[in-house]
Amino acid sequence: MDTVKSFKGYGKVDERDDGEFRRKSRKRLIILAVSAVLLIGLIAGIVAGTLSHRKNKNDSSGETPATTSAALKSICGSTEYPESCVASLRSSNSSDPQTIFRYSLSVAMGSLTKASDFATEYISKHENLDARAKQALQVCSAVLGDAVDSLNETIDAAGARDGKQLLSVAGDLRTWLSAVITDQDTCIDALDEAGANATAVSDEVRKLMANSTEFASNSLAIVTKVVGFLGGFKIPANRRLLGEVEDGFPAWVGVAERRLLQEERPKPDVTVAADGTGDVRTVNEAVKMLKKKSKTRFVIYVKAGVYVENVLLEKAHWNVMVYGDGAAATVISGSKNYVDGTATFDTATFAVAGKGFIARDIGFINTAGAGKHQAVALRSGSDQSVFHRCSFHAFQDTLYPHSNRQFYRECNVTGTIDFIFGNAAVVFQKCNIMPRQPMPNQFVTITAQGKKDPNQNTGISIQRCVMGPFDRLTAPTYLGRPWKDYSTTIVMQTEIGGFLNPLGWISWVNGVDPPNSIFYAEYQNTGAGSSTAGRVRWAGYRPTVTTAEASKYTVNSFIKGPSNWLADSNVDFDST
Repeated sequence: MDTVKSFKGYGKVDERDDGEFRRKSRKRLIILAVSAVLLIGLIAGIVAGTLSHRKNKNDSSGETPATTSAALKSICGSTEYPESCVASLRSSNSSDPQTIFRYSLSVAMGSLTKASDFATEYISKHENLDARAKQALQVCSAVLGDAVDSLNETIDAAGARDGKQLLSVAGDLRTWLSAVITDQDTCIDALDEAGANATAVSDEVRKLMANSTEFASNSLAIVTKVVGFLGGFKIPANRRLLGEVEDGFPAWVGVAERRLLQEERPKPDVTVAADGTGDVRTVNEAVKMLKKKSKTRFVIYVKAGVYVENVLLEKAHWNVMVYGDGAAATVISGSKNYVDGTATFDTATFAVAGKGFIARDIGFINTAGAGKHQAVALRSGSDQSVFHRCSFHAFQDTLYPHSNRQFYRECNVTGTIDFIFGNAAVVFQKCNIMPRQPMPNQFVTITAQGKKDPNQNTGISIQRCVMGPFDRLTAPTYLGRPWKDYSTTIVMQTEIGGFLNPLGWISWVNGVDPPNSIFYAEYQNTGAGSSTAGRVRWAGYRPTVTTAEASKYTVNSFIKGPSNWLADSNVDFDST
């Protein structure tokens, strides 16, 4: 247990921190209960005003300082950080939740930009930084830059809409704000991983990020519990229901993407061939041809072969498709790992951050081996991304669905410790999930989900998959372990082999139950390992859930969006 815990440098939970979290949770429940009563009254008044179609809706002359203050306190009472919420949003001088929400975004942006700039400037000003500290700061610079981009996207979407239009994109806003929080948490994880080597700079970054993290959380809470709550009063939203998609894909995969995924060999914009029979010889040469923020799909065909290279598609690389001649025939291979000096985040053989990414019929491998500890095969922070008939092979931390909405269909995933981990909203359907034998005295955990904030719309959903050993597996093996305070994972309608330890799940910290705030569940699974009779007895674990509860984690509900992103991808999927 101790050996395994030491390998995961990301955000290790301390027993004292866990106790403090529980005490704070009880206090928050009291605050939320009181605030909820006030908030319902406030929103009811707003809705009444909306439904009566007041002619002069922009007239704020009826607002008094006392009214504005009371409204702000009620709204901020729904957040995790009510004191910083009130203090930072007082100058909005408004009682309108939508106005307050927009103002909260600008406040969050100001604080986040300072943190992002600091990380980048610190590297340039300190040439003699410890290698681990520099690695951590480079991760911070990258993820905080991505967070700024996601927050800008949120501001643009929220600023252009009002009333029912704002409600129609609430799912997008929650996704992007969830990613903003995840990016900041990833920076902290990288600093934790660097340990004593980064103590001095870590303290400075944490101080700067204290505000930016709280402000982003406040914005997420407001859009989730206040702006989103307006939808419960039947204000028309012109929202396309995901249930209207007949074959069940999330609405964000459109017709064009579906066509590409169904065509045996889509027409490529560039062909990669190691033997020289294509346009270029490496995947990275093809990546150099990409235009930034392109709204047009760019297709890269990678011919059969093993391509030993590390590939990065940055945040500005939109709408890229990469396909090969089969997951066993076309392979992108790397070997970066934590032991040899690379931060976990940067060990990925293939990493993608730009939205709308599609991969099909291609394999991603990290060959570092079990002794090198964290070694990622693929990391994705791509919103509305699809992986179809792909394979992901490594040992510890194989597949890193880092953030945003992702869909995996008919893929193969192998690994040992936490080999599916991250904080995306991700659904796996009809995949083969194959735990493999780890090093001596280690156990195997399939998942490690990283939800940090209760309002994030993230989690791991494994549906209609098959779980069976990759090799001769004798080590104790578990479905997963809760990485963060609100870890969310459900395994449903999946065939689970007899390899699984009857407990099913295991704590992150040996002998310490996870906080009650996690959500771990199973639903209608089959196979020798599916019995829940001997499962853990955690307050946050549910050996079974209702159909209505399980449906919240299906494609239609969990990774939804207002556009046709998945319906257009041409990948078969089950909507329910």
